[in-house]
Amino acid sequence: MKTLSNSSTTTDFILLGFPCPREGQILLFVIFFIVYILILMGNASIICAVYCDQRLHTPMYLLLANFSFLEIWYVTSTVPNMLANFLSDTKVISFSGCFLQFYFFFSFGSTECFFLAVMAFDRYLAICRPLHYPSVMTRHLCNTLVISCWVLGFLWFPVPIIIISQMSFCGSRIIDHFLCDPGPLLALACSRAPLMEVFWTIIMSMLLVIPFLFIMGSYILVLRAVFRVPSRDGQKKAFSTCGSHLTVVSLFYCSVMKMYLSPTSEHEAGMQKLVTLFYSVGTPLLNPVIYSLRNKDMKNALQKILRI
Repeated sequence: MKTLSNSSTTTDFILLGFPCPREGQILLFVIFFIVYILILMGNASIICAVYCDQRLHTPMYLLLANFSFLEIWYVTSTVPNMLANFLSDTKVISFSGCFLQFYFFFSFGSTECFFLAVMAFDRYLAICRPLHYPSVMTRHLCNTLVISCWVLGFLWFPVPIIIISQMSFCGSRIIDHFLCDPGPLLALACSRAPLMEVFWTIIMSMLLVIPFLFIMGSYILVLRAVFRVPSRDGQKKAFSTCGSHLTVVSLFYCSVMKMYLSPTSEHEAGMQKLVTLFYSVGTPLLNPVIYSLRNKDMKNALQKILRI
């Protein structure tokens, strides 16, 4: 029995998702399909605006365009499979499909952490070192930082994910989540792996805390510089350029830290799904709105695209 159970679980898993009657599943499919299309359109519009408007060919907007490109892939790593599960009777995901989703979802998420830190560094240079900004934040440095974010993001999780994939899974194949997450996966392991759990906690803590402290340090210096600006208009402009980024940082980090650094999160399946849904779907939906509403240049560029 144990051997059969092991062999079946290494073949596939069942993503429970959001259990409800068939009518509810169809309603959820329609809602998330619309949300997914809005996310694609919103982030693609920012990429097009930056590409089409020569005035936006600056490091700040190039970073924003890359960030929007990242958001498209981040949400695509989970939502299409979730949509398919809403219409599926079995809700099965293959073993390889589960770990591929696991890898790409966390790689895109870690890349986002690094991007947010780089965007904070860009704002720090622009506001605290305005005279040196053009010579420091060159196109070459901007491209190097972008590539570094992607490389670091995709090299952060392969080792722990490969280790988890080599574990034996017993008993139920059901993952009480809408994606392959380490908590539910480790709960299905034949035996507890305390070293793996500690290792996972350490790399998650490093990934979240180090960029977050860097972002907060950058903005403390930015705020100190802004309050030294004598003119009201100068302060207002500085706050408008930084406010949107700080809003995005707050939304993303508050939800992710609640999910992975809270000691009680692993025991609350319902809350786990809602928090994951917020930072993996909610923030990519809100980001284009936040950046376009609070930024006059971006708003003008988007209006030009809509007139074409």
